[in-house]
Amino acid sequence: MVRRYDPERRQRIIDAAIRVVGDKGIAGLSHRSVAREADVPLGSTTYHFATLDELMVAALRQANEGFAKVVESRGAFGDSDIDVAAELAALTGQWLAGDRTGVELEYELYLAALRRPALRPVAAEWCQGLAQQLARRTDPVTARALVAMIDGICLQVLLTGAEYDEGYAREMLGRLMG
Repeated sequence: MVRRYDPERRQRIIDAAIRVVGDKGIAGLSHRSVAREADVPLGSTTYHFATLDELMVAALRQANEGFAKVVESRGAFGDSDIDVAAELAALTGQWLAGDRTGVELEYELYLAALRRPALRPVAAEWCQGLAQQLARRTDPVTARALVAMIDGICLQVLLTGAEYDEGYAREMLGRLMG
């Protein structure tokens, strides 16, 4: 049998893993379910990702890009005239108003790090990256507190199904900033 060169296969596997988690949750993720979703042989998934944790790390890293893209698209924290609390509240609203399944998926993978230590460094990347951007406009401790506040608000919105209240978020973030 001739091996077919398929440079996109690894990415298709990651995309399939994200779809599987989106449809079935973390519990439905296996090399077999991903291979079926990606329409590749089972051996391809294990070739590119020896363990399920490796596959989840790649999926989480890609999923983490959602909020980062929203932040980048607005160039939010480079302008010293922008109200940081208002901008962060607006960015969060824009992110939550997007593909809700994608946001839920990001959080499901993020929270999987509680039980899967291999995911913890990647889960922390999201918090650290946003805190670094915020630290340009405030001190590092306040930046971390702002990230924790946004994280908590997002979790509450996702878990309760409540509408995101940008005004509330802006007020609470403003209080953290002093």
